[in-house]
Amino acid sequence: GTAGSAPVVRQALDELGIGPGDLATVVVTHIHLDHAGGVGDIAEMYPGAEVVVHEKGARHLASPERLMRSARMVWGDKLDVLFGELKPTEASRIRAVEDTGVVDLGGGRRLESYYSPGHAKHHVGLMDSQTGDLYVGDAAGVYLPETQDLRPATPPPDFDLETALASLRKFGELGPQRLLFAHYGPVTEVDDTLERSAEELRIWVDAVKDARGMGMDLDHAVAMVRDRVQERYKYAQEGTDPELAAKYEVLSGVESNVAGIMHALDRQAR
Repeated sequence: GTAGSAPVVRQALDELGIGPGDLATVVVTHIHLDHAGGVGDIAEMYPGAEVVVHEKGARHLASPERLMRSARMVWGDKLDVLFGELKPTEASRIRAVEDTGVVDLGGGRRLESYYSPGHAKHHVGLMDSQTGDLYVGDAAGVYLPETQDLRPATPPPDFDLETALASLRKFGELGPQRLLFAHYGPVTEVDDTLERSAEELRIWVDAVKDARGMGMDLDHAVAMVRDRVQERYKYAQEGTDPELAAKYEVLSGVESNVAGIMHALDRQAR
């Protein structure tokens, strides 16, 4: 979670009887600030914990200055309110994993990591060997349990459609019992949900392609895509809690999604 969420995590662990010397491992799906912004704080609170991250994100946890500069360019003053500051973690405490990795949870139970780029080039999915639960991070999009809406998360600069679809296929091949969305919660309809995730990605990319083909700039493309897709989602319908729409706009806002897809299309064209 964010830097602001670190005290909440500590309180929850305290209530479970897990003290500063008890936590063995912290694993992040990827280093975006809503997922890993609190890692440095947690590392300070639990000095014996190892931090596991994909190798392409490891250097940013050790030296987060570049990541924070980039985030501040995107978010401006909102950064401090939404995410806070990612503090550095000692490099000696970071374990980088490659395409696959294993965290030993004891008693024969493992947390197995699987490289799953597309949303981010440093993204991993995490499978619990005992329960069959798969922590999907943001690779399958953003799910709102209140309305059962599922929307893609395609921010710049790393989004790539084919890579993202390949990661979804990999998730399906793992045969998970449930998908655990970081945003938000468990889903038991695994195959249908992964198919929905792929369909949503294609629909959004097709919409942005159309806007780009008309020569639209980002602002006009955002307006067109919003008009085209909003009828797909219950949260956008009249009478629904407006806080749900606001939540989506922070987590996978139309502007962020369209900008990420535009960036990918421009990269392909070059």
